[in-house]
Amino acid sequence: METAKARVPVLLVHGIRASASMWRFQEQKLRAAGHPVLAIDLPGHGQRMGEPFTVPAALAAIDDGVLALGGRVLLVGLSLGGYYAVAYAAKHPDRVAGLVAAGCSAEPKGLLLEGYRLLARMIHRLPDRGLWLHETMARRLLPPAGARDVLTGGAALDVMDAGLHATSTLTPLTSLAEYPGPIWLVNGALDHFRLNERRFLAACANGEVVVVPGATHLASLAQPERFTTILLRVAEQVSAA
Repeated sequence: METAKARVPVLLVHGIRASASMWRFQEQKLRAAGHPVLAIDLPGHGQRMGEPFTVPAALAAIDDGVLALGGRVLLVGLSLGGYYAVAYAAKHPDRVAGLVAAGCSAEPKGLLLEGYRLLARMIHRLPDRGLWLHETMARRLLPPAGARDVLTGGAALDVMDAGLHATSTLTPLTSLAEYPGPIWLVNGALDHFRLNERRFLAACANGEVVVVPGATHLASLAQPERFTTILLRVAEQVSAA
């Protein structure tokens, strides 16, 4: 009699200003496929709003999630969460059965990051610290369900500068090279964070680029069906391995 294979647990790490709620669609589909799944809040976001954002605190939050799922997971991060998922996998390869780094194939430094920080500081000086702009952009750029999911967990308006500064100290190309397991670089076809995609792929010992057609930076929200189909395929591969 054939024994049913175990389904790999999946840990989901959100982008900047968002929270665990952005993963609601993926959580439902992964659970329906039999995967234990957990979406966490990074410091300064969601239920941890107000906590200082630092590199050690972000990595500790991921570690807590990994341990909650049993100690070995398929680690999935998007944008900010992708950079910290990459850093965590390099430090703890024994706890990461596979890595999905989405929307983070650009080095977090130089003009791209400094321009982003400058814009964030300007927005933060607005009377509402940018809340109206954040909510309006989400509703205009995302499908209604995606906008609801990303806005449900609240807007982490005070974390931008600290989060971006902390992320500028990471070295994702080095971290990708240090992680020996399978890596999927998942990027929206229209994502401006694909800037260094070829270099990121070249750094991986065992990597693959997967492009989500029609998706912008927040691919899991902009094209949830397509993104989740990719995620389920990856989870199946990691489970089989």
